[in-house]
Order: sequence, then C-alpha cells, then structure tokens
Amino acid sequence: MSSNTAGKLHLLPVWLGEAGGLEQVPPENLTVALTLDLWFVENERTARQFLRRLMPAVELPRMELHRFDQDSTMTDARGLVRLVQQGRSAGVMSEAGMPGIADPGALLVRAAHEAGIEVVPHIGPNSMMLALAASGANGQQFTFHGYLPRAVHERKQAIRRIASDAQRSHGAQLFMETPYRNDALLADLLEQCDERLLLTIAVDLTQPGGSVRTTTIAGWRRQKPTLGKRPAVFVLSAA
Repeated sequence: MSSNTAGKLHLLPVWLGEAGGLEQVPPENLTVALTLDLWFVENERTARQFLRRLMPAVELPRMELHRFDQDSTMTDARGLVRLVQQGRSAGVMSEAGMPGIADPGALLVRAAHEAGIEVVPHIGPNSMMLALAASGANGQQFTFHGYLPRAVHERKQAIRRIASDAQRSHGAQLFMETPYRNDALLADLLEQCDERLLLTIAVDLTQPGGSVRTTTIAGWRRQKPTLGKRPAVFVLSAA
C-alpha cells in the first residue's frame, strides 16, 4: 500500500501521430494532466509539444521534465520514484501511445510498485491492441514480441520461430519495427513464412490515411506494398 504522503504515478497515453486533438482525449486524462507539474518522458522536446497540444495554455517553464528513455536504468527509475514518494504525483509520457507497452516506462512502473507507490493507468490508444482487434486474428490467445532483432540473420531466425508458434498454437503473434526498417522486415516475412499464414499490416492507426489489411503471405507476395517510414504493427496468424 502507498503511504498517505506519497504521490501517484499516472500513465497518460498520447496520440499515435500528429493528427488528433482534445476530442480524442478522455476528460479524466485532461483533468489529471492539469494537476501535474512533474513528468517522466522519453524526449523533452516532443513531450513539451504533447503538453502544449493537450493543454494549450500550459505554462511550460513550470513543468519539471525528467528524461527516462531506453538507456535509463532501474537505478534511474528508483531515483525518479523518490520524487513521488516525497508527495508529488507524476505523469509518465511515452513517445507514442501507452506508457509501459513497448516503452522504457515499464521500469518506472516496476520501481513504483517496489516503493509502494500507487500506479494509475489511464485510457488511451494502444497500437498493438487496436491492430489485434482489427486483424481478425485470435484475440483469445496472443503474444506480443515487441521489436524484432536488428541483425538480418537474427531477425530471420526470429521470424521463423514466430511463424512456427503461429502455426502450432493458432495464437496471434504481434510485433513491431522501427519505421525505417519496415520494408526490410516485410521482405523477410514474405521470404521466411509459409504462404498460407495470414499477415496483418496495420499502418498509421488513428491517423488520416491509416489502414489495416489482413491477407495470406501468398497474397502479400502478389501485391507487395511499400510501407516507408510509417508507424506499423504486424500480426502473424494461422488461417
């Protein structure tokens, strides 16, 4: 249980892209954000942009931002959580979507639990769940693999393993890629996977021009798209 004097750690999702305004933000999120002046963020510059977008009249100099990114450690997380233990509630902001999911903020959440701090998740977009819901794949049984390896050989090995899991378990297999490697990943998927497997490609979710399409590997081979540097989620599943 958290102490009576400690603050709370609020996980506040942000937009998945540049489109969208306050009409996409649950009122509770805005109410909570207006009470906070302590934030743990991946990137200070983009965090300020998100705060301005969320609260147009925000006094940015009043906001205390602490960077917590992929290079941060559990020691760093514990240090930031100590600020919350002293009585200040804090918001955690990911670069896109839900903090803690495919995001370094998970360490902050773990440190908060370790310290007995109350963690409050708020409603907002999660690209993995949106992609799964729209894929037609098995939503009763699924695995999220995060980002696949950068090295080509290791990435192909991972794809073969994931494809085998999809065929064996009939569970949906979700994964992501850094946008500039989307097309390389797609090429590897079409090369390594059985043509009967289903592949969903969800691109620019919640954004204008976004799309979700599911077809077989054979179908993608016949009409291979160019994804470019657009945020994408991939779902592999058995037919």
